[in-house]
Amino acid sequence: MKPARKKTAAPSRSVVIVDDQKPFVDLMAKMIGDNLDCPVHPFTRPTDALRSLPKIAPGVIVTDYYMPQMNGIEFIREASALAPEAVFIIVSGHDLDMFDDELSRLKRLRMRIQKPFGWRPLAEAVIQVWPGKDTPSFRE
Repeated sequence: MKPARKKTAAPSRSVVIVDDQKPFVDLMAKMIGDNLDCPVHPFTRPTDALRSLPKIAPGVIVTDYYMPQMNGIEFIREASALAPEAVFIIVSGHDLDMFDDELSRLKRLRMRIQKPFGWRPLAEAVIQVWPGKDTPSFRE
């Protein structure tokens, strides 16, 4: 008989994904949710995400740069006040080098990821930048 494995508690904080491309958000949320032991909250409208942030305790917020309602920099500025413990990853299919000055002023922006990418690099990035000791792990 195998000894019981000690199971660590899943993080109480979540991953938030904000991108105006619904198929991308749905796929990333499903893949991250299926493979990391933490809740995932997908949003296609940054304003909906901002309204929800105080209720969902995000650890990492992944946001696209180019969105119709507001860009990723504006979103990070507003979300930082609503989720003071969260850190951010910004993603884009465009070159963000022209925004280096603005991006460098975002104190909790931890990483940039160039689209296209798969779920695994995103999951690994989430684990790498996760704030605190309740870092999610890959599900078995």
